[in-house]
Amino acid sequence: MATRQRESSITSCCSTSSCDADDEGVRGTCEDASLCKRFAVSIGYWHDPYIQHFVRLSKERKAPEINRGYFARVHGVSQLIKAFLRKTECHCQIVNLGAGMDTTFWRLKDEDLLPSKYFEVDFPMIVTRKLHSIKLPTLLIAECVLVYMTPEQSANLLKWAANSFERAMFINYEQVNMGDRFGQIMIENLRRRQCDLAGVETCKSLESQKERLLSNGWETASAVDMMELYNRLPRAEVSRIESLEFLDEMELLEQLMRHYCLCWATKGGNELGLKEITY
Repeated sequence: MATRQRESSITSCCSTSSCDADDEGVRGTCEDASLCKRFAVSIGYWHDPYIQHFVRLSKERKAPEINRGYFARVHGVSQLIKAFLRKTECHCQIVNLGAGMDTTFWRLKDEDLLPSKYFEVDFPMIVTRKLHSIKLPTLLIAECVLVYMTPEQSANLLKWAANSFERAMFINYEQVNMGDRFGQIMIENLRRRQCDLAGVETCKSLESQKERLLSNGWETASAVDMMELYNRLPRAEVSRIESLEFLDEMELLEQLMRHYCLCWATKGGNELGLKEITY
């Protein structure tokens, strides 16, 4: 992350303290403070567009004295930080001990007040959670991969991906409509090559492909067979590739294309419009 005049990085360091049961109460204060700040921001005590990405809004209303106390805390600490940064012209470093879900780094960046270096120190569990939240949106791609896994294995992979990334998209290209005679011939041919499609059960239809994604944590799922996709290609490109060589049996191409599909699923990323992606 950088401003116009200088580079600045956010580095998270894990505490060397052991994360045993004795620390649980201390780690719990991070959640308490974060929820209080999130609520105060939600009703207008101060502006913080970043805290929503780290903390869910609690249904429990916080007492006015709690909200005002947090306002004074945030305002006071912020004023001292900015005073130090201005005196040093940002040629300094900040070490935020027990940073939790604090969003000071991003708020300083918005005001062009980032120091040369910014460090955060906290329990490994808290640091990991925060790093997970600030990672960029993730695209996962699998081309003829899931079909070689058992349905249970591919489900576990999809579930892991959905649980691991807040804003993500999964693209899957593989077989479909494998229950008909043409599909059976494909399976038999591959078996002769000692290649077993362990996950063919989930390749019965476009619906089964979408259902697998939706049942394993993905919020949206779409699928098209490759013939439908081929028909949507720009006509100029289709004319160009079809002029490269003569195709004697168009029916065979259609059969083949109807037995492969392109699927995609999304999770989160509403602000990016991920759900609107289509082919």
